[in-house]
Amino acid sequence: MENITCACGHSNPYGTKLCEKCGRPLTEEEKQNKVVDMRYDGTAIRSKTYNKSIVDKIWNFFSSVKVGISLIIITLVAASIGTILPQELYVNAPDVSKPAYYEKVYGWFGKVYNQLGLSDLYSTWWFQILVGMLAISIIVASLDRGIPLYKSLKNQRVKRHESFMKRQRIVAEGHVTASPEETLDKVEKKMTEMKYNVRRDGSALLAEKGRFSRYGPYINHVGLIVFLGGVMLRLVPGFYVDESIWVREGEMRAVSGMDGYFIENRKFILETHDNKPQGEQVRQGVNVVAKNFQSDITLYKQPKDAIPGDIDNLEKVRDYSIRVNHPLKEAGFALYQMNYRLNELKQMNFNLVNKATEESLGTIEIDLTNPKKAYNLGNGASVQLLVYTPDFNGFENGAPQTKSSLPVNPAFIFKMTTPETPDGETSFVAIKQTMEPFGETKYKMKFAGSETLNVSNFTIRKDRTIPILFVGGVIFMIGVAIGSYWNHRRLWLQVEPDGGVVMAAHVNKNMFSMKKDLDAVTAFAGLPHYIDQLEKLEEGEESTDGGIKEKEGDNTL
Repeated sequence: MENITCACGHSNPYGTKLCEKCGRPLTEEEKQNKVVDMRYDGTAIRSKTYNKSIVDKIWNFFSSVKVGISLIIITLVAASIGTILPQELYVNAPDVSKPAYYEKVYGWFGKVYNQLGLSDLYSTWWFQILVGMLAISIIVASLDRGIPLYKSLKNQRVKRHESFMKRQRIVAEGHVTASPEETLDKVEKKMTEMKYNVRRDGSALLAEKGRFSRYGPYINHVGLIVFLGGVMLRLVPGFYVDESIWVREGEMRAVSGMDGYFIENRKFILETHDNKPQGEQVRQGVNVVAKNFQSDITLYKQPKDAIPGDIDNLEKVRDYSIRVNHPLKEAGFALYQMNYRLNELKQMNFNLVNKATEESLGTIEIDLTNPKKAYNLGNGASVQLLVYTPDFNGFENGAPQTKSSLPVNPAFIFKMTTPETPDGETSFVAIKQTMEPFGETKYKMKFAGSETLNVSNFTIRKDRTIPILFVGGVIFMIGVAIGSYWNHRRLWLQVEPDGGVVMAAHVNKNMFSMKKDLDAVTAFAGLPHYIDQLEKLEEGEESTDGGIKEKEGDNTL
């Protein structure tokens, strides 16, 4: 597309509304307007100019304000949906049993909610794509409008044609009694006192103040882009870790997210108040109020070049008591005490008993976290553990099912072998339930006691994106302050040798502040009274010269 050549001879890029040099209107639309559109000083905006190639269409799509607002609304709605039910991070259940948790607690809605990925919303691919599209929209919109605005304000001329001056909202025409030089000197002095930056070019003057305020929205955009970049960096390994592990007393486990580190839970301590519980605690049947709960732990680290998972030759890092709001911090990670379970089953003991004589052939001790497959009782008696379900939940197709990996409701299928029954007998044993699926047996597994322990829940966190999010937030607030509390004020003045004066003024917002400054400089320099053409148009009155007259044949700047 060809450039547009103004009557003054300046060649303007296609799409320019006001000549970059003299300010004359270049389009029929602008020529018909009483007051020119000064949002971008009439410069060409790419999205408003080109719409032919596929690149143009993609650019125009993302630069659209409507598209940007729509993406913001969709993102907010999606984030709101993610708050209907708790996110997986805050569900007190092992990862493998979390889908069952949502279905059990919230029914069919919880099941669908989990299957759609809404229970882990902020890590889903579609939510990250949505955030990415929003970031692209902000970047494209900023470049589309910010670059033309910057070029226009940087290269603005002091001298402007009368058609530009008379199409501003604030216009004044008349004569002054003082000489042109004296008038310009007085205006320059007064505007300088009011902190304006003043430039002169012969008989023309441009006073400008607060240009930086025009960049407030674009500074907002930079802050948002930095913030969204920090959010998306959370998907990059090493930038963000938020894991959860349960560690039983006496147990050593690898720390999720901390390669090469192991934690040993030496002891869990619960301290309670003696005061009577109130409110929700009474309804839940809680009889005590927790004063403090902590885990005394030992942190270990693998030596260099060790095989992952090898716990031999671990190096002790330190002992620490992890309490609420007093995490263990190591290598940029923080381990928080988040929750606990009291009296979890650790071991169950059973006697192999003759049902007729009640004679015991021996006792087996089953470690519920790592049970053995076979137990030899001597004298030809043994027990095989055929099936173990930690959290028995009934039968499906004849096979026992478990809801989770936690030993909440253990159930077993034993094969009992004795000198009297060398082929073995099979028995299903659960809490308060015994079944003999292959007929009546001579022997049975009789419950002989159990052992319990406490379990601590730790959350491992590492967030290198916090400084990025903080910087993005600070930049955004700076942009908000600049765009809210400052405004861009400009005054153009041209004085002819015969004393004729044309004055125009523009402010992007807060016209009252501009008029206040104009009153001061008009009184000080004896300038003619100005009018607000927009107010005149609203009142249905014509301006003194119709706002569109030009001096015929006058192309002089």
